[in-house]
Amino acid sequence: MNYNFLPISFKETKNRGWNVFDIILITGDAYVDHPSYGTAVIGRVLEKAGYRVGIIPQPDWKNTADFKRLGRPNLFFGITAGNMDSMVANYTANKRPRKKDDFSPGGKPGLRPDRATIVYANRIREVFGNIPIILGGIEASLRRFAHYDWWDDTVRRSILFDARADIIVFGMGERQILEIAEKIKQGKELKDIRGTAYITNAKEDGALEIPSFEDVKADKDKFNEAFSLIYKNQDPFKDTKLIQRHGNRFVLQCPPILPLEEHELDAIYELPYTKKPHPSYKLKGGIPGFETVRFSIISHRGCCGECSFCGLFMHQGRIVQSRSKTSILKEAANLTKREDFKGTITDIGGPTANLYKAHCHLWEKNGVCSKKQCLMPKKCKNLRLGYKDSLELFREILELPKTKHVFIESGIRYDLLVDKKSTEYLSHICKYHISGQMKIAPEHTLNHILKLMNKPPIDVYEDFARRYEEISKGHKKNQYLVHYFISAHPGSTLKDAYETSQFLKKRKIHPEQIQDFIPLPLTASGCMYYTEKHPFTGERLYVAKTFRERKMHRALIQSKNPKNKNLIEDALKILKKH
Repeated sequence: MNYNFLPISFKETKNRGWNVFDIILITGDAYVDHPSYGTAVIGRVLEKAGYRVGIIPQPDWKNTADFKRLGRPNLFFGITAGNMDSMVANYTANKRPRKKDDFSPGGKPGLRPDRATIVYANRIREVFGNIPIILGGIEASLRRFAHYDWWDDTVRRSILFDARADIIVFGMGERQILEIAEKIKQGKELKDIRGTAYITNAKEDGALEIPSFEDVKADKDKFNEAFSLIYKNQDPFKDTKLIQRHGNRFVLQCPPILPLEEHELDAIYELPYTKKPHPSYKLKGGIPGFETVRFSIISHRGCCGECSFCGLFMHQGRIVQSRSKTSILKEAANLTKREDFKGTITDIGGPTANLYKAHCHLWEKNGVCSKKQCLMPKKCKNLRLGYKDSLELFREILELPKTKHVFIESGIRYDLLVDKKSTEYLSHICKYHISGQMKIAPEHTLNHILKLMNKPPIDVYEDFARRYEEISKGHKKNQYLVHYFISAHPGSTLKDAYETSQFLKKRKIHPEQIQDFIPLPLTASGCMYYTEKHPFTGERLYVAKTFRERKMHRALIQSKNPKNKNLIEDALKILKKH
């Protein structure tokens, strides 16, 4: 057994010569020691700082035995549902239990509870009583305020209350977790830490108060008002604290963390990850999700796209932070030296592959612009794309010994590839870095829906599709586009879905990659679904809410699928298209 992993059992603890941990991390995912897994990153960051860290992956929540496995830590328990919100991980868009969980051994479903963060935290309280509990990860991050929960179809209070936790780390948590550990070690209060939210008994002078839990639960306009204030006050350079009343107590959000410097990001990704799942999973079928990242490299974090349906703006932030070329090359070289390396690096990317090294001079001092976006309605002239840096990086990685292919599997913003300045970049990736298919996300075909999604107009997609085909043919390559679409997004009617189906038919596009819209907490589209209004403009919107209608939207877009025949016929009758 490889004891370079952080301990997950009493035996592994003894092999390190430890009797007690400083910090124990609990996760809804299997333990994969790879920087694509948040628990691995936080664990390694704490280890580097000198703390004794243990991990309890996917504990059996039906009793308390697993939660006692590593004993009581000196400092705190850190809890995350895993890389995904547990409700998204456990249920399909039609609220049916998923048949597979890619973050579990052998893809077995049912190994994490619904609302895992809350369940785990309450088990810890049951066993260990008054010990600090720190929440992190996407589930806690996007539920830090009162929020609409699609699975319960109601407005729930901040997850802090239901989990009975001390503090939430929101966003990427490396800096916060170190400050929290130091404060607990010194016996100090967990207050005024950037990138955290916590419960307080009184208002704080200077904090911006947003509508209360009670108000947003009772009044949908107040719900949108609260979201709008939260959304507009996520700039780390503005130092704005937000506060929301819940009964006789308050949730206080400190300002987001400041962007990491390049050397800080490099240091995080150069920690001694084994880049493997824990050996205990070998006989259980491995971890399916790991296979997609086994030979991938994270080059940056953050996204300035601000898509309405995406939680990245509220989690990783709008400011793009990139690793150095030297650091990425070092990681790539190490990958090529592994025994299981067959010559292909499967991905170099982040939330959006072609935003590596994207930069705006205003980000450094002033933060993001409050009255305009970086990419919409078109790219801001101040945003500098890092295509030159990317091409240099790609070329040098291709020259590494044993490297046959370097592919880009992360999503690509096609609207950043339609002007002449992008020609060299697009030509290069078409020639060397596409494995026959490029993934892009038009999301829809009608401009009024695309505007609600905060996505570019459809003619931008068509310009790109022509360029991609021309350049691929110029390289004598048969390459295709893989299209991602979202069906039944707020604002979309059955007629809109039909028009989209006709658009796709004319262009002989038969999409397989369709996501039935799910209204995620703390997203603009989630607000649109719940309130049936645009949170920023107040515009009234049509929203398909029955499963039957949502299925018809999808069926029309996937009209070639024979399983959709009855749904399509029903939709055409409603639309009087027979």
